[in-house]
Amino acid sequence: MKRVLILVEGQTEERFVKDVLAPSFVDRQVFLAPTLLVTKRVKDGPNFKGGVTNYGKFRADVRRLLQDSGGALVTTLLDYYGLPEDFPGMATRPKAAPLARVRHVENSIRDELGAPKNFVPFLALHEFEAWLFVSPDELPRALTQSAGRDQFAAICTSVTTPEEINEGATTAPSKRIKALFPTYRKTVHGPLTLQRIGLEAVRAECPHFDEWLRTLEEFAA
Repeated sequence: MKRVLILVEGQTEERFVKDVLAPSFVDRQVFLAPTLLVTKRVKDGPNFKGGVTNYGKFRADVRRLLQDSGGALVTTLLDYYGLPEDFPGMATRPKAAPLARVRHVENSIRDELGAPKNFVPFLALHEFEAWLFVSPDELPRALTQSAGRDQFAAICTSVTTPEEINEGATTAPSKRIKALFPTYRKTVHGPLTLQRIGLEAVRAECPHFDEWLRTLEEFAA
């Protein structure tokens, strides 16, 4: 069985990999293993995990996975929105569409690490919550909440793809969701909603996400 090691930003992404992504690869004989980013290493006691604080710590975690990969594919699942400015490519992003900008950063990360053949950096455009906008119904249903449903549906239909929902401080996907649904809990409602929406629906609406899964599938072939 082949292995894919996925460095994830937090517990939400970890649960998404375990509950939604990994089961879809079982028939392909591929085991997906999420690893949480380490934000602080402690000499005596457990390390602090979750969140992206700076490139140096991210780089150390990636290098550690690559050293221990044993032929596995190493990839990432981080939000492009809020990515620290010290990440490679952030300061040199082209004035282009979001997809071109995020690809530029991903390629810069890969190049800075020496372009290992088994390393595929992936940044969710613009963040994990964007994928929840694929369906106008499933998130409100998961929250059992009718207030805000129409406004949420209006956002879903206003964009060509949820990956266009931007990186503004008040208009990023997660900010819009919290404004409409104050009871939203990312670690609970995020993976649950995506499980109900289904990966194929997300792939159909989110080209960058689809590209990533195609890469994992090519590795599995």
